Amino acid sequence: MGRLKTIARRSFLIGSAAIVGGVAFGAYMVRRDPENPLTQDASAGDAVFNPWVKINADGIMLVTPHTDLGQGASTMQAMLIAEELDVDLDQITTTPGAPAAAYYNTALAAEAVPFRSNDEGFAAETMRSTMGAVMKVLGAQVTGGSTSVPDSFDKLRQAGAVARETLKAAASAETGIDASQLKTERGAVVLPDGTRMLYTTLAARAAAMEPVTDVALRDPSQWRLIGKPLQRMDITAKSTGTQTYGIDVKVEGMLHASVKMNPRKGAPMLGFDASGAEGMRGVSKIVGLPNGVAVIADNTWRAFRALEEIEFDWAEASFPAEQSDHWAAVEASFTPDHLDKEWRHDGDVDAALDGTDVVSAEYRAPYVAHQPLEPLSAIATVTADRVDIWAAHQLPRFVQQRIAARLDMETDQIFLHNQYAGGSFGHRLEFDNIDVAVDVAREVAGTPVKLTFRREEDFAQDYNRQIGMARGRGAHSGGQVTALDLDIATVSSSRSQSGRLGAPVPGPDTQIAAGAWNMRYSVPDLRVRAYAVPELAPTSSWRSVGASTAGFFAESFLDELIHAAGADPMAERLRLVNDPDARAVLEAVAEMSDWGSPLGPRQGRGVALVTSFGVPVAEVVQVTDMDDGIKIDHVWVAAEVGRVVDPVTFENQVAGGVVWGLGHAMNSEITYSDGRAEQDNYHLAEGMRLHQCPVIEVRALENNDTIRGIGEPPVPPAAPALANAIFMATGTRLREMPFYNTVSFL
Repeated sequence: MGRLKTIARRSFLIGSAAIVGGVAFGAYMVRRDPENPLTQDASAGDAVFNPWVKINADGIMLVTPHTDLGQGASTMQAMLIAEELDVDLDQITTTPGAPAAAYYNTALAAEAVPFRSNDEGFAAETMRSTMGAVMKVLGAQVTGGSTSVPDSFDKLRQAGAVARETLKAAASAETGIDASQLKTERGAVVLPDGTRMLYTTLAARAAAMEPVTDVALRDPSQWRLIGKPLQRMDITAKSTGTQTYGIDVKVEGMLHASVKMNPRKGAPMLGFDASGAEGMRGVSKIVGLPNGVAVIADNTWRAFRALEEIEFDWAEASFPAEQSDHWAAVEASFTPDHLDKEWRHDGDVDAALDGTDVVSAEYRAPYVAHQPLEPLSAIATVTADRVDIWAAHQLPRFVQQRIAARLDMETDQIFLHNQYAGGSFGHRLEFDNIDVAVDVAREVAGTPVKLTFRREEDFAQDYNRQIGMARGRGAHSGGQVTALDLDIATVSSSRSQSGRLGAPVPGPDTQIAAGAWNMRYSVPDLRVRAYAVPELAPTSSWRSVGASTAGFFAESFLDELIHAAGADPMAERLRLVNDPDARAVLEAVAEMSDWGSPLGPRQGRGVALVTSFGVPVAEVVQVTDMDDGIKIDHVWVAAEVGRVVDPVTFENQVAGGVVWGLGHAMNSEITYSDGRAEQDNYHLAEGMRLHQCPVIEVRALENNDTIRGIGEPPVPPAAPALANAIFMATGTRLREMPFYNTVSFL
């Protein structure tokens, strides 16, 4: 279906959603637009066209509310606005802006409904539109779920076009020339005789006008920025070490603090003895917390040192103390009582597997940490009537609401100054650093306090990726896969995380089997069931969430079935694939990798196809089995995202996702002993080392009308493609991550 028809249908469905949403919220609430936050402090002469664009005599300011976590979100958002506004990136300044309901994210609805992303049926589209209406009413300002591009693509271009046409109307009013005779170029309205009227000089007149909202977006053939290889706006600062991240922020007169909390995550503190830290140089205050102690000092190092001198009496963990008991809990969850949902049931699986020639296997995926390079930090200033917080966070309005409730204040008294983040991968969806910073700042009311977590504390207090297992059974006949039955049991990271937000998941968790139940294959007899393991150690969203585990399970077991059938892994996937986008990415990596060409001695290629967040991604990994271990030689990746906004960032995101997925599959896990995470720094959770990184080739396909994000989808296929390649090279089937427990890597 063409894009115009898709838009028309969705416009109708949004109208339907307004009616459905009206039952819960009132139709008016669904239809109305939230208040424009830029009008609240606008001065005379400020032209505020919408929540994203403000122009005055001093310059052009664009609001980029999706948090920049290193993925280039700030530049991407600026590009979309600038494309229609007709300005270049060197003519603007950007700001994340204040948290506001106007920056609601409706793209989140795609993953919030229990339908496959390529299901365009009436029920699926209606539920997506209804959920989008809910996101709007709630003012859900969220960066996550690979939604920054799909959420921004239309609305930010529209914002730029509104500002452009309003500025043309202002020029028309000033010159008497009809707006249809005017053009725009590089921050100016151009008159028929070539005279240029700068946007900044037209701003005062435009400020007195109603914005022109009936605008047309430009045809892609006219784009100057979108789809073109450009330099990111922050690249110079990041390359010269001058970029300010959250941990770099300084506020005049601030004190410094650090914290040590119960290493048995979530358990309280029974008591402490701080006599060894009292009186240490620079220490000004020791603050007891329900689950730990914070030290306030005149610099961060002295706060670190003082914490080392405190003796703690920690409570026991609420979850099993030893890792073996965690695995036992997962194994015990493959029962009807723990069945969360049967997500897929095609054909008659039980009948198809009622024979002797059945292939079976069990897979495991461990806890893993988020471990971004920038550890948790936050600055807070607390007074009787205002709280200011400087930190990077993916849920800025939730921060306001949470702290307002914590301090019994109004939400509009909480001011979050959102910052650049040095990575997240889901880590900055949580609130521990914000909570502690505010609690500590209350002890020295009116004085800013900068809280910094030691790296070891950051690891200890992380909410890790879910632990999980899968049990697969399958059959083949005549050289073809005929049946696949996959049971997946994991802790529900969605329920763990949402429970801490006070918003429990009401139905089945779509993420437990994500990447498996939505596989784009037509196996005649296919079943995928998800089992919810009772919560063990607390978990959270980790880059690609459920697909990071279920994608490994599904594509590894499918590969086993294909080899048992004696078929070619690529050819059999192409025979089974039932979706044109998925077929296209498979065909692309087959061509890129020259699949089927001869390999050298002890070499192997593996392929995997996983769809997550609506994006089918296929990857081929080639390895060599050397005398001292496995060498990863080459990776080829193809993804279908509908439209690439920034090709340079796209390639970097995909390659980074591959490195992330491979590295964690190879080398990373979190295990528990005595209720504590045993890995507390990078030397025990390495990821991929520089010398291990292969050549990575990336191809973007743009065949679909639907715009998708790419931050997470390259991760899930990496682990199974690597495992499948190692099997081809060595004959050893890897069924448990991390792989270093079975093979060595060079």
